[in-house]
Amino acid sequence: MNLRFQREMAAKILKCGKHRIWIDPNALDEVAGAATKDDVRELIETGVIKRKPVRGISRARINKRKAQRRKGRRRGHGRRKGRATARMPRKRAWIMRIRALRKRLRELKSEGKIDTRTYRLLYRKAKGGEFRSVSHLNQYLEVHGMLR
Repeated sequence: MNLRFQREMAAKILKCGKHRIWIDPNALDEVAGAATKDDVRELIETGVIKRKPVRGISRARINKRKAQRRKGRRRGHGRRKGRATARMPRKRAWIMRIRALRKRLRELKSEGKIDTRTYRLLYRKAKGGEFRSVSHLNQYLEVHGMLR
């Protein structure tokens, strides 16, 4: 049964594409009898012809992949394009490191574990890039006996 004409009419009335028109398979004879726009409008009102919802694009696979990446999966050598400094620019890495070091120094000073002179000395050393990380700073303090 060729219902192309009715489908096109319904698409124009419902303001959507031909592929989004749903025709009730139990009422095909009724639809085939519809010859005018008014007939098609009646069929739409009775629910014999309907507009299908817009098909979305599922993000389930993307979300699953993102969850794995958060766990550290899919980040091996084969996945990388661009050198380390392209993936995490030197400046960004420096900003993260210096903020962590300065936060640790503030904590030590407020807890009274180091005095102001030691704080200033270590602050300058951190600024000069002497410490790789917070753990390196802590190690330095222990080795040099700077903690009270």
